[in-house]
Amino acid sequence: MNIRLDGKRALVTGGNSGIGASIVNELADAGAQVAINYLDHPEVAEQMAQSIQQKGGQAITIQADIANMVSVEAMFKRIDEAWGGIDILINNAGIDGDYMTSWQADIVKWKQVIEINLFGTFYCANQALKRMISQKMGVILSTSSVHETIAWTGHSAYTSSKAAISMLTKTLAQEVAPHNVRVLAIAPGAVKTTINQNVWDNPTGLKDLLEKIPMARIGEPSEIAQVAVFLVSDVASYITGRTIFVDGGMTDYPEFAHGG
Repeated sequence: MNIRLDGKRALVTGGNSGIGASIVNELADAGAQVAINYLDHPEVAEQMAQSIQQKGGQAITIQADIANMVSVEAMFKRIDEAWGGIDILINNAGIDGDYMTSWQADIVKWKQVIEINLFGTFYCANQALKRMISQKMGVILSTSSVHETIAWTGHSAYTSSKAAISMLTKTLAQEVAPHNVRVLAIAPGAVKTTINQNVWDNPTGLKDLLEKIPMARIGEPSEIAQVAVFLVSDVASYITGRTIFVDGGMTDYPEFAHGG
């Protein structure tokens, strides 16, 4: 099946690295116009945009802090100026934060994770929906995690934010369904990016990680991105209000394969 997104206007937050960068490239390859949001490393975003343009696609770069509502509003105004609106929002930007047990947590750092992962996701959804509702069309896809269901010691802010994204997705989807707008989330498991390189590049860490994955391998960013393109396309037009797990079976609790 050849999925096409020709003429669709897309924004990918955190689009200049990791899974976000892979989603940007997959969207562009499918024909979408892509706005690459970044917080830092503008040179990477610009290089990605130039590469897309050289292949005949359309791409722009926008610096914005998604945890700042004023910055988010300015980002969407920039997209309005460039393309006259938005059809696809990929809420991808996020952080996992430092390891902190709850009683030792640095409250400022704990709050920062929530502000980026949850507030940032809502700020962008708020702006996108203002436009999608009026045009009676659009899709929002937020990056969640297997940790919306799996606890992770030392990362209570991260797990809480991802669990919140799950319910935010369901609630927004319920609100906007009558307007022909869909809202979804995608939950990656262990994916080979630079963020977690210290784990998969270490033999001991890799062995421990693979024991948590029934498919016994780490996912590639492209495997998440390809599912993302499917979900925002018309091929998935009857799917909304759900988190789609792309995790090699991690949420299938492989420890129980050998008995309870």
